[in-house]
Amino acid sequence: MYFININILCEKFHKVLAGKVLVFTLKSQIYPMPKNTAPVAYDSKIEGNVTFTKLDAAINWMRSNSLWPMPMGLACCGIELMATGASRFDISRFGMEVMRFSPRQSDVMIVAGTVTYKMALAVKRIYDQMAEPKWVIAMGACASSGGMYRSYAVLQGIDQLLPVDVYISGCPPRPEALLEGLMKLQKKIETEQSFVEQKKALLSEIS
Repeated sequence: MYFININILCEKFHKVLAGKVLVFTLKSQIYPMPKNTAPVAYDSKIEGNVTFTKLDAAINWMRSNSLWPMPMGLACCGIELMATGASRFDISRFGMEVMRFSPRQSDVMIVAGTVTYKMALAVKRIYDQMAEPKWVIAMGACASSGGMYRSYAVLQGIDQLLPVDVYISGCPPRPEALLEGLMKLQKKIETEQSFVEQKKALLSEIS
């Protein structure tokens, strides 16, 4: 059994709200729990100020609610992607309105449109430049399976190059479908073992 002290090491999570950048800093160091540690008792003075949760749950909650998209609008699905970011559908409700067009500031790549072989290598290069953890959404029939284009020039699905997390059907899918796909991705992120997967070296030292 291990005790997590939230006062020492370092992981930052960013979220943009009303044009102001808020930085959520999660500092943690893990070490074996002393055998003589007494159980936590009820204290009315700190009621409501302390929340008990799992480290993975806290990390996943922050990640799933601050996804920054890397939009790859390659065809007509890109127009629906633009509409999703507009005021009518309000993607900022989910903390996903920050489309930086910079792979180093993005978490989820949205491949929206037909992927030709000529463009596929550029998409792969941008994906490789994105920092971990990262996710991919295939938006529309063309990105998912090549769509109606069964030709020598069109890649038959972006999953031949990238690991896709969520597929969104439609030609093109409406903005509501993209929002549902993003919510599915949020549910997927909430089930991930974030700390175990990314801190294997630290876990091997303390185990």
